[in-house]
Amino acid sequence: MWWSGAWTVSDDAAIEVPAELERLGFSALWSTGGFRPGIPSRFRRLLESTQHVVVATGITNVWLAPPERVAREAAALEVEFPNRFLLGLGASHANVVAEYERPLTTVATFLDGLDESDPSVPETSRVLAALGPRMLELAGSRSLGAHPYFVPVEHTAWAREKLGPGPLLAPELTVVVEEDPFEARCKAREFAVRYLALPNYARNLQRFGFTEEDVAHAGSDRLIDAVVAWGSPDQVARRVRDHLEAGADHVCIQVVSDLEHFPLDTYRALAGELCRPIG
Repeated sequence: MWWSGAWTVSDDAAIEVPAELERLGFSALWSTGGFRPGIPSRFRRLLESTQHVVVATGITNVWLAPPERVAREAAALEVEFPNRFLLGLGASHANVVAEYERPLTTVATFLDGLDESDPSVPETSRVLAALGPRMLELAGSRSLGAHPYFVPVEHTAWAREKLGPGPLLAPELTVVVEEDPFEARCKAREFAVRYLALPNYARNLQRFGFTEEDVAHAGSDRLIDAVVAWGSPDQVARRVRDHLEAGADHVCIQVVSDLEHFPLDTYRALAGELCRPIG
């Protein structure tokens, strides 16, 4: 499951919501690393407010802090919360990073820095945001696996073929629980438009047969239907199963919502289709 770090909440809600998600049976809490150097304090709060789930960064931006700092912060969380913190790393996008160049080399160099740090971050405690074949290869060879974002089921099948059977494959899946097609696509487009403006995502979708017209502006119906799961909780659950059948080990569910209120009722409804409650 996925929890967007852009959500603004009170201190009480920041404790109660993760604990409720854990009770519902979600196995992991993913949150954006945002544009802060290192690992934001929200990840410690997520770990403190839960007991068993994995907490993962999706993603920590490799341009914003030296690997030695990230390794030190990750190691501190590992000591306090053994086997519960997963460091997701990524190169972000040229549109949002001022000195963006050679992203594959930059990520590989960052991994070198993690390996050389004392304490280090072992390969089994990190994953890479990966879309294309070279970044997927790096993810499979130097981390636990890959965390693709904003992808159709076809990408999941292709990524599994590229990674082979061993590495973790944990795609993000955007969700709109709305059965009216017009309303669902409107909400999906409000979310999708920002990502379609990023060349990495647009190019990746064109790799799977979508045209320039499909990825233009806020996306065609065909594209929106492929990258956003909308409908009833049962229909959303079917799309999750499609990704799992295509080779995903874990699907990160991101429910489209406003920034003021966490959509806990929607996650409760989805948990009824996807999860086994704890306790």
